[in-house]
Amino acid sequence: MRTRVKICGCTSAADVALAVDAGADAVGVILAEESERRVSVERFRDIAETVPAITTLVAVFVDPPAALVDEALKVGAIPQFHGYEPAEVCEAFAAGPYLKAYHVRDGGVPSRAEFDAHARPFEHATWLFDAAGAGGRSGGTGRMFRWELARELAGARRFVVSGGLTPENVADCVRAVRPYAVDVRSGVETSGLKDGAKVRAFVEAVRLADAGVGA
Repeated sequence: MRTRVKICGCTSAADVALAVDAGADAVGVILAEESERRVSVERFRDIAETVPAITTLVAVFVDPPAALVDEALKVGAIPQFHGYEPAEVCEAFAAGPYLKAYHVRDGGVPSRAEFDAHARPFEHATWLFDAAGAGGRSGGTGRMFRWELARELAGARRFVVSGGLTPENVADCVRAVRPYAVDVRSGVETSGLKDGAKVRAFVEAVRLADAGVGA
């Protein structure tokens, strides 16, 4: 299976170019106000124009107003709901697929049955598992969680692993749980900026893991 790679937190056309040139399958642009990587709607539109057709554009939201999601859909972006949005909000925009974050907390992990009950109303979601942040922060912390939890909870569903991934550990993640995709932001940055060498190393590590190298 070929693991997809999403480079999140792109804030410019240059970031998109780094990701695309490295072979990433998707780029994430953040529209959530709480994020230091947030861009304006105007910049989002400009960035969207630089994303090639073969690359998926993902717009990342945290509990957004409907009008903001509509702006992303106008340019063909896939929504990623990274807050605590209820199913009726996410499904209202389900003309196509979307990503829905599940925040994995230290302790208190639900059973598979409990997660199934939680996930059932999100009919069109691909689940993205991320480590919960302190104080209720909706991910984006660079913290790791036990990757096996994602596999245990997702079951037969395809899922994405996020949180604390780097070029050094992503191959271990891919080999351990075989996710549909991996998602990285701060793990490919230096001093808060996308680092081309790290982006390339991250994608290469995923491809080598897919090929069974280093297993």
